[in-house]
Amino acid sequence: MIGQMGSFEFPSAGIDEPLECYLHGYVSSRIMNLARNSDNGLPLCIATSKVDGLVMSLTPNSHSYNYRSVVLHGYAKLVTDEEEKLWAMKLITNSVVADRWDNTRVPPDRAEMSSTVILRVKIVDGSGKIRDGPPSDDRKDTERPEVTDRVWTGVVPVYETYGEPIPSDGNQLSEVPEHITSYITKKNFQNRALAERAATR
Repeated sequence: MIGQMGSFEFPSAGIDEPLECYLHGYVSSRIMNLARNSDNGLPLCIATSKVDGLVMSLTPNSHSYNYRSVVLHGYAKLVTDEEEKLWAMKLITNSVVADRWDNTRVPPDRAEMSSTVILRVKIVDGSGKIRDGPPSDDRKDTERPEVTDRVWTGVVPVYETYGEPIPSDGNQLSEVPEHITSYITKKNFQNRALAERAATR
């Protein structure tokens, strides 16, 4: 399921302001049916994680990952207002590739609107956890040359890389649009930089 944080009532709200999570799904999926039949909102837990590095220590027991993770708890209701639904669909589409919504055939037609359901999740609490930095070995190992002289320690950065766009069989454009190429360049730079910073923090 794909989703994005946002506020329909306050579209310019930032991450430090109250936001709701909008989830996009198919009309007959189980979670959409459960939400449809829940008067007070379907209790929901949303979890996501991103690995930024493989942390390699002197001992297997101390190996780890650099990562970012969050768990949100809230109550989901179907978005029934068409204006809010379109706004959320645009928000979610542009979270995949910036400016993609305006570079497609929009607005969605009746069949597409009918087959798509948007859930608005009112977040009531959440927790996040980040692990970054180099390995953290015990002194009993770091002070033993017979160990430190033969075991490599450090972090292997892990980051998502976007490849070269491959046109579909039906594509009629001779060049990849700028909103896609610039997005790829920006995200590849950001992802690598973040993983490398996390390795040394």
